[in-house]
Amino acid sequence: MFEIIFLGTSASAPSVERGLSANIVLHNQHRFLIDCGEGTQRQLLKSGLGFRRLNKVLLTHGHLDHILGLGGLVSTLSRWEALHHIEIYGGNSALERVKILIQDVVLGHVPLPFHVDYIPLKAGIIFEDKSFILSAFPVSHRGTGCFGFVFEEKPHYPFNADKAIMLGIPNGPERRKLVEGKTIILNDGRMISPDDVLEPAIHGTKLVFIADVGETAELVDIAQDAHALVIEATYVNRDVKMARQFGHITAAEGATLAKMANVKNLYLTHLSRRYHSHEVLAEAQAIFPNTIVVNDLDRVQVTR
Repeated sequence: MFEIIFLGTSASAPSVERGLSANIVLHNQHRFLIDCGEGTQRQLLKSGLGFRRLNKVLLTHGHLDHILGLGGLVSTLSRWEALHHIEIYGGNSALERVKILIQDVVLGHVPLPFHVDYIPLKAGIIFEDKSFILSAFPVSHRGTGCFGFVFEEKPHYPFNADKAIMLGIPNGPERRKLVEGKTIILNDGRMISPDDVLEPAIHGTKLVFIADVGETAELVDIAQDAHALVIEATYVNRDVKMARQFGHITAAEGATLAKMANVKNLYLTHLSRRYHSHEVLAEAQAIFPNTIVVNDLDRVQVTR
């Protein structure tokens, strides 16, 4: 299971109801901050999450409405939180901008009490533990170095105890090794492979997170069968020309992607102040009924 907390859901500029882009994804003990618009610190406090264990930041791109809050956040972490290091992942252009913000503007070249790792993103796996994989993929937006993210639990292979009994596999380390995908040799010399006792894979929960994006044709395979797709809805269809001009998509296009990719639920964010959320929701639900327009501080659990 993954949990998303939408800290800021506005596009470009804040409104009375919506702050700038920022999101937290939780999985077990891990916390990932995706983007950090201005005002993120206050939203973290209002959400009840606070700043603890906030050592992994994923940047979708380097536009100011997605990174400007990092300066204040790093300053706070350096003064009040017992962090040993923080990892900031982003495209090269986003990282260069963030380095200037943190090192020149915030710190004035005064050393931090913890280490900051600036990690350039490229397509593929960027983080993995025993239960899930986090991958990055490029998206088309204004400028270079724009990315989306896939959080996916590793598949589970149920152990067939009846088959194990028939094969004479004793309880204990032998069965554990088979569950871990290792071949074993029994005392009588027989070789038993995991395929002999494991059922077909049960795939885990899949969450696809896409912020600003200008086209969706290359994203169908990436989003395929996701349990949750998060994507921007900066414009509605009547303003599609404006969307193209600024490298964004419409609510209808996000919904079409969700339908084509057979996702379970669609969550729309990054809303412009020019529209009411009801208009955005109606446009998307006409194409993909399982659509939700999220608000600041909404929490969503993503499960199978």
